[in-house]
Amino acid sequence: MTPRDPADANDNRWSDLDRPPLNGTALRRGLVREGGLWTEVEVVRRTGSTNNDLVARAAAGDVAEGAVLVAEEQTQGRGRLDRRWTAPARSGLFFSVLLRPAEVPVSRWGWLPLLTGVAVATGLARAAGVDTALKWPNDLLVTVGGEERKAGGILAERAGDDGVVVGVGVNVTLREAELPVPQAGSLALAGAVSTDRDPLLRAMLRALEDWYGRWRSAGGDPSVSGLQETYAAGCATLGRTVRAELPGDRAVVGEAVAVDGDGRLVIATPEGIQEPVSAADIIHLRPT
Repeated sequence: MTPRDPADANDNRWSDLDRPPLNGTALRRGLVREGGLWTEVEVVRRTGSTNNDLVARAAAGDVAEGAVLVAEEQTQGRGRLDRRWTAPARSGLFFSVLLRPAEVPVSRWGWLPLLTGVAVATGLARAAGVDTALKWPNDLLVTVGGEERKAGGILAERAGDDGVVVGVGVNVTLREAELPVPQAGSLALAGAVSTDRDPLLRAMLRALEDWYGRWRSAGGDPSVSGLQETYAAGCATLGRTVRAELPGDRAVVGEAVAVDGDGRLVIATPEGIQEPVSAADIIHLRPT
C-alpha cells in the first residue's frame, strides 16, 4: 500500500472541488533530484506557521538545506511587522524553504527576500500567465479591474547561525467575498490562465532554485548575479512617490529612485536628500 500524504488525511479534502489538495508524491517526484537544491518536500494539511515549524526543525538540527514545507492551511501565518495572514484551506500556496548560503557573506543575506520575490514573480508569470510586480521589500502585486492589489508576501527569518527560512504566501483562488481587505487580490481575480496549485508551486520552486544558484555562485553579489537589475525591472515601487514609515515613528516621503547594492530602497526627498531605508513599511502614494 502506498502511504498517503498528511495533506491527504483530511476526510473533507474534496469539499471544495475548485480547490483540490496538493499531490505531495508528485511534487517530490518533480522537484527532488540528485544534485538539486530541494532535498525534501512535505505537505501538511494544517499548521500554525510553516516558517515557525521549519525554524524549529532547523534549530533541532534534523533538516538539511533545501527542505520545503507546504501547508494546505495556516492558522497563524505571519507577514512583515508580525501581520497576520489567513486564508481558506487550499485557496493559496503557503510554504517555507530552508536555505544555508555558506558561500555568501551574512551582510548580503538581506537580498534573500528580494531574490525570492523575483523567483516567485518569474514562476507565476510562466505558470499562471499573470503579470506580476514586486512592491519593495516583500509584496507580490497583481492587477484586478485596473487596480493594483496585493496577492502574496514573503517573510525571511534566521534559522540558527547558518540558515535562513524563507516563507511565501500566495493567494491563488481567493474569491472577492473571501478577501480579508479590499486591497487584497488573488491570481484567479487577476485572470490567471491556470490556478492548478501543483504546477504553480513547481514553477516557483524551480525559479527559486535557479536564482539562488546564480546568486550563491556570485558570492551573493547582486550585480554580478543579475539579481539587482532584474529586481529593479520588476519593482512597482521604483519611480513612485512613496511614504516610508520607519521605526521610531519617523516617516520619509519622496520618490523611490533605486534599490542599492545592499537591497535598500533609496528615496529622493523634496529637500534633495537621497535616503536609503532598509526596514520600513512602504506606502505607494497616489499622484497629486
